[in-house]
Amino acid sequence: MIFIALGSNLPLSNETDGTDVLRAAVRAMEKRGMQVVARSRLYKSEPVPISDQDWYVNAVVCIITSLEPERLLNVLHEIEADFGRQRTIKNAARELDLDILDFKGRISKDETAPPLLPHPRMEGRAFVLLPLHDIAPKWCHPITGVSLSDLIDLADPDQRIQALEEAW
Repeated sequence: MIFIALGSNLPLSNETDGTDVLRAAVRAMEKRGMQVVARSRLYKSEPVPISDQDWYVNAVVCIITSLEPERLLNVLHEIEADFGRQRTIKNAARELDLDILDFKGRISKDETAPPLLPHPRMEGRAFVLLPLHDIAPKWCHPITGVSLSDLIDLADPDQRIQALEEAW
C-alpha cells in the first residue's frame, strides 16, 4: 500500500477552503495516473508546531501507482506547485502539502536521495495518524514495528484535531 497525506490551510481563492483544495488535489493526483483506492475522513487540525496560522484540513489517501518513490515525490511536488505552493520557510502556511507516508513498507534513510521512507515526522502527529487509522487501522511502522494504535496513544494529547462531518 502507498499512503499519501494531504493538508491545506490556505485557500486557492475566495471561493475555496481546505476541503475544496483537498478534493481538487485528489482529482489532480488521479489525472497524473494515481488510482485512489481509499480516503480517510477529512479532519481540521491546529498547526504543528502551534502558530497563529489558520487551522489545516487534513486527510490520508491510499493509492496505486506504477511510479517509483522518487518519481512519485516529484509528481506530488509538481501538483503542489500547480496549486501555488512555494517552499520558503519551514512549517509555513500552504495551499497544499502532499507527503508520502509509506510506500509499500519500503525503508529509505538516505537524505541525499529523497524521499525518506517511511515519512520521518509522521510519528506523534495526530493529523497524520488519525486519518491513516481510518483507512489502515492495522498498519505498523515499517522501521519500529509499532502499531498505529500505539502510535496514536503515544501522540501528544494536547494536539487539537477534529473529524469533519463533510464528505469528500
